[in-house]
Amino acid sequence: MIHTTMFPSPVRFLQLGSGQRFSSLLASNQRIISRGSLRANGLPPCRPSMFLSTKPVLKNGTLSINGKDALTGVPDNVVVTPLTDSSAFVGATSADASSRLVFKLGVIEDVRILCLFRFKLWWMIPRVGNSGSDIPIETQMLLMEVREGTEIGAPNETISYILFLPVLDGEFRSSLQGNSSNELQLCIESCDPAVVTSESLKAVFVNYGNHPFDLIHESMKMLEQQLGTFTLRETKQMPGMLDWFGWCTWDAFYQEVNPQGIRDGLKSLSQGGTPAKFLIIDDGWQDTTNEFQKEGEPYVEGSQFGGRLVSIEENNKFRRTENEAQIEAPSSLKDFVSEIKTNFGLKYVYVWHALLGYWGGLVPNALGTKKYDPKLRYPIQSPGNLANMRDISMDSMEKYGIGTIDPAKISQFYDDLHKYLVSQDVDGVKVDVQNILETIATGLGGRVSLTRQFQKALEDSIATNFQDNSIICCMGQSMDTVYHSKRSAITRASDDYYPSNPTTQTLHIAAVAFNSIFLGEVFVPDWDMFYSYHDAAEFHAVARAVGGCGVYVSDKPGQHDFKVLKRLVLSDGSVLRAKYPGRPTRDCLFNDPVTDGKSLMKIWNLNKCTGVLGVFNCQGAGTWPCLEIKAKGDLSSELSGQVSPADVEYFEEVSGKLWTGDCAVFAYNTGSLVRLPKEETFDVTLKVLQCDVFTVSPIKVYNQKIEFAPVGLVNMYNSGGAVKAIDFSSDSSTCEIHVKGRGAGTFGAYSSTKPKSCYINSKVEEYDFRDEDNLLTLTVPATTSSWDVVICY
Repeated sequence: MIHTTMFPSPVRFLQLGSGQRFSSLLASNQRIISRGSLRANGLPPCRPSMFLSTKPVLKNGTLSINGKDALTGVPDNVVVTPLTDSSAFVGATSADASSRLVFKLGVIEDVRILCLFRFKLWWMIPRVGNSGSDIPIETQMLLMEVREGTEIGAPNETISYILFLPVLDGEFRSSLQGNSSNELQLCIESCDPAVVTSESLKAVFVNYGNHPFDLIHESMKMLEQQLGTFTLRETKQMPGMLDWFGWCTWDAFYQEVNPQGIRDGLKSLSQGGTPAKFLIIDDGWQDTTNEFQKEGEPYVEGSQFGGRLVSIEENNKFRRTENEAQIEAPSSLKDFVSEIKTNFGLKYVYVWHALLGYWGGLVPNALGTKKYDPKLRYPIQSPGNLANMRDISMDSMEKYGIGTIDPAKISQFYDDLHKYLVSQDVDGVKVDVQNILETIATGLGGRVSLTRQFQKALEDSIATNFQDNSIICCMGQSMDTVYHSKRSAITRASDDYYPSNPTTQTLHIAAVAFNSIFLGEVFVPDWDMFYSYHDAAEFHAVARAVGGCGVYVSDKPGQHDFKVLKRLVLSDGSVLRAKYPGRPTRDCLFNDPVTDGKSLMKIWNLNKCTGVLGVFNCQGAGTWPCLEIKAKGDLSSELSGQVSPADVEYFEEVSGKLWTGDCAVFAYNTGSLVRLPKEETFDVTLKVLQCDVFTVSPIKVYNQKIEFAPVGLVNMYNSGGAVKAIDFSSDSSTCEIHVKGRGAGTFGAYSSTKPKSCYINSKVEEYDFRDEDNLLTLTVPATTSSWDVVICY
């Protein structure tokens, strides 16, 4: 959706020392944000002279946690406030007050680190490195590996982790960055010159642990309690559309979306056997005007972002007007939505809108907008954003301005808009351009306060008007938005899917997987749409199969690859969604799967009864933005790596008491089944943009002699997602294993012996048994939506 170019401008930082005297006088319109109240939590700040034996220690310029050095060369103005035996808040004080301060926190050297940073205003990507100089500006999560041993991979080596999470402290948002001296720096900013401070004592949360995913989850749980401004994904209501196949109109039509095109697309998907049950009508349905695009004049790139909303109602493509004989247009949006729900069995119809109504906000003084008192404001980007990658949408909005709704009227705007959409039978919204608030916060109390106000108004309106927590958040990967998400359960986890750009396909998969390490604690990460008829279609499809996300395409009508789609979508339009956000395996956390020329991307997840692993070769096709490194390898090269059942985290959730300790591993590409001990490894070789997916099922022993493991529907990418439950009954002479599941296709399982008979829903069925690998298969009829497979021994 958005084209970007590099912006190589240098950035100057205000470096603060500890020996300066506070002598500056503030202008009368500035207010000092005091941090004195933050000391009143019973946990005294830890300065260099203090020593706490059981909590994080700052002594002699070194911050240690559990005896492990997190930072060295820590300046005197850095303050540490212990929270638990393994965690603390880190901040700093200054002699001067400002709306933007940068502090040195200490030195990081000779360790492996993973950063998630905003390379554009809207989006994060990962960066790995070995020192403070590798930490990009606008880093929003920093994970450090701590090794004890002589060399990587030594048999007796122990690995632990230190996590740095910049957070919101009062009216200030924090981020991390490094410098050429390998120093970790803290940046705090309000984005309003009137909102200033001279200290931030709770700017960064630091925690230590032995398990990376436990560490991140427990850290976010503690922050949820400490901040009280957001809630974790696991406590949120999940929108129903997540479990159904969807279609988004964006890449099919872009802003030329129209009712007939939508009908055509829904029809071709349904006729092909993968009916869409969820629809997003993207940008192009609203009543807008654009004074910067005039008929007969040459098109100016970026001018589309100058458009503004005229009213909350639909445009004439979706509403027949009295004085226009638009026979092809429906009489109203409601009539159209009702029509397509009836004709195509749609369960959910969402529509797109921007956080401020449209890209350029609202038209000031228009009949349909003046009640919201929009004023033209020109965005101002922070130095951190300008230091990374420029963005044409942001540059255009800076140029054309944004008709910004009066914050006092934002609740009314959202309520009016969403109430109207509900009256039109619309079920939910995708809300885009969310990070824009930080750029228009001057004079409005700063970015944190403004985001808090808008986010609450948005979520209150969703809760009031829609029945299903029906919102997808987008372009909102700033901490301001993340740490104010109390109800929103889905957010886009990557930059856009760009079907015409071959260099971004691998980046997309890697970026979402890494971003999900953090974002997945607060949201279900949304992987965006993709084309099923595309060179990288299977690459994207497998990623969605293991991503635990919603699955939706943006195919042009009639341009579908049903071979790919039928491996994702059941005939009733449902999908086999995995249990958690798909994340990189532990051995991938500090590797670069895009440019190092040697690392495969492995993504793990769990289903109700099995584990699943997606393996991708993301090397050689593209390079990370903001990184002057060319990708190693080329499109014709092959890459090998090791895969293990142990790559699936939290496997104990599916293994249970009857587990033998071995796993049945089914490879989708070859259809082969192998029995392996959990810690055993095997090699996988893939070309660039190739992938494979492995179902990992615990082999359990039944009736003291039958060893069995369900694989699921082997015709689906996430075969184990079809299995809902497994049980057995036995006596001295017989054993029956019951596997409950859903979807038609080929059911497969590992069986140590050939069964006597097999049943599906009480009807005896023929089956095949391969002696060479103990794969049992039987066909679930196409008319069967749910099943109880009984294997008799």
